[in-house]
Amino acid sequence: MHTDHYAPATTLPGLLQRGRGQGALIAAEDRASVADLVYGCIRWDWRWDSQVDDRHLYLARLIRDLELPLAPVVELLSGDEDTRYRATGVLELLVLGGSQEARAVLPDSVPEADGPITRHRMTDPYPDRDNASLLALLRDPEESERAKGTALRALSLRPPEPALIPLAPRLGAADGTRQVPFLGRAVGQLAEQAVPAAREWAASEQGWLSGLGFAVLAGHGDESDIPALVAELERCWAIQAWCGPDTLAGGLARFGSKAADAVSLLRRFWLSTPHSYERPAYLEALAAMGAAGTAEAYTESLWDCEAGARLLGVEHAPDRGDVRARLTYLRDDPMEEPEVREAAGARLAGSV
Repeated sequence: MHTDHYAPATTLPGLLQRGRGQGALIAAEDRASVADLVYGCIRWDWRWDSQVDDRHLYLARLIRDLELPLAPVVELLSGDEDTRYRATGVLELLVLGGSQEARAVLPDSVPEADGPITRHRMTDPYPDRDNASLLALLRDPEESERAKGTALRALSLRPPEPALIPLAPRLGAADGTRQVPFLGRAVGQLAEQAVPAAREWAASEQGWLSGLGFAVLAGHGDESDIPALVAELERCWAIQAWCGPDTLAGGLARFGSKAADAVSLLRRFWLSTPHSYERPAYLEALAAMGAAGTAEAYTESLWDCEAGARLLGVEHAPDRGDVRARLTYLRDDPMEEPEVREAAGARLAGSV
């Protein structure tokens, strides 16, 4: 079962549930008591967003490095589909890391360290229709959400269309909980042109429109928008909204020390978020603002579950013995992501 009732971020269970590097470091000091916690993180899915939050490598490393028995993981292969998926993902990585026991359990598994990634380039779905006809479609209340989403997709692939700005507040989904697909991408094309309207959108009581406004301000607002961005970040913290504050963090990072009022909030998000995919954005923002403690945060990130966080650690952790040892580990680990291995190798070779 999936649950979002996370243990406190200051406890070992909470650290492991969140995939924090500190959890792996503490676990290494107390191997005898950590086994059930590690197995529990495979048995139950603690990821906030299973599509983007990483855990397999983090958990596989804990099992390998702590020399934990594989039998409890193998038992999970008889569970439901989601449980089997998590257990299989961990075991496949252990096969990649050279575990003969894992290979015996998954004899047909041949994971690839450098598998090709196929990216599909979006194409204009309406190559024969001009912007005026697409805008007319968006204005038509009888048109379906799907048709409007397709029109917005087309506009998002073309040069910025300022006439979209006054239409944006009317392009919410029928249930009022979200925007029509591709609206954010199409509006994002307008950059600074959309900022004046975005300030009005950000104040809307419609959550989707407010979110669109803050996304524009984060990407293209000026220093006068810092208080509003900080206030929105504080609101997200108060309601524990874990999806989206990384956009606010990225926006505030653009202003460096001028946005230092956000440091405390950003540190809390970095420490506490279960949405590990967003953690690198908080660290980058803290660093941009010159916040204290970033050197240790970069070092901890070398053990983080997210490849993006590990890359930040590889690039910025201080040059000292424990860091060099971890860089060597990352460079030589066949389970590691190729870009992290390469970056670690380059740092060790002195080319970064």
